[in-house]
Amino acid sequence: MTDEQWALVEPLLPPPWVGPKGGRREKHPPRRIVDAISYVVRTGCSWRQLPRDFAP
Repeated sequence: MTDEQWALVEPLLPPPWVGPKGGRREKHPPRRIVDAISYVVRTGCSWRQLPRDFAP
């Protein structure tokens, strides 16, 4: 995903959840997750076939 594409997608994502006692840090950056989702949609592979370059 290019920086221009990410600039369009990022505002559409919900903010990280923060409970009354705070929240934990995100395990994986949202951009990497969106990249993995778009890869699965584009190639038609299953989640288990994702290359190791993407978030697990």
